[in-house]
Amino acid sequence: MKPKQHEIGVGATEDLHLRVSVATYNRVVFPHSQNGNIMLALERKATVTNHAGDDIHVWAQPFGGAVRIRNTLPLQEIVGEIQFDSERSKREHDFRILIPPSKWERVKGYCLGHLENPEDIELEASPHRELVEEFEETLNVHLSPDQYAVQPAGFVIENNPVPTDNLDAHRQPTVRIYRIFEARIVDEVLCSTMLIASQFNSDQELGVLAVKDFQNGGIGRANSVLTLPLRMITESYRAYRPEMRYRKIVLENHELDESVLAVLENIDVPQYQRT
Repeated sequence: MKPKQHEIGVGATEDLHLRVSVATYNRVVFPHSQNGNIMLALERKATVTNHAGDDIHVWAQPFGGAVRIRNTLPLQEIVGEIQFDSERSKREHDFRILIPPSKWERVKGYCLGHLENPEDIELEASPHRELVEEFEETLNVHLSPDQYAVQPAGFVIENNPVPTDNLDAHRQPTVRIYRIFEARIVDEVLCSTMLIASQFNSDQELGVLAVKDFQNGGIGRANSVLTLPLRMITESYRAYRPEMRYRKIVLENHELDESVLAVLENIDVPQYQRT
């Protein structure tokens, strides 16, 4: 008998301690208007990380976000009652759930099978919603279909749990599946807009905006875009031995999250299984 949807809850029992995060990540690239270099665009984020409002973290990561669960019933047949990692994930139906470790292989197989199909009815397998929302948030631009071209670029899987920095589930051991896409920006005006926006606010200024948001009753966040030469980023990671690559790095005075590695091509990272 299938579990009912109203049985979905938040919380964890003693055997539900492995967090699964499933997301789409986008390698957003475009040619520099002056020198033709291929640029990688990242989402730059500033977040107030304490209740006093005086601790700010600023970093850059790929555009993208959590896959949404469109139909919960098939997943419940695998894991039983779905335990989201937070009230926010439950509200959004984000694929950020807690499972017994013994269920990981079945959950992974389920995700890989459904995310292959962009029109899947059980999981959100398309990158378009997240791209549109994040371009609106970071650039105040409504991204239209004629401004970019998308093609699938495989999967990245993290089988070994790593404590998450996500504030909603801080330090929870997490395994991950990333559905990777390449989003090539073809609109010249938008390319120029991204380059300008990248230079408009320093990380320090973005942090000030996050603090102002916090002081004004917001959640203490501010977003922008960061554009850097794709080759520079790739070569910076390749300078480390493979076993040392999975890390945050600072490049041009900006912190790049280790998740940037997921959208880079032809870089061996032992923590990643690429398919």
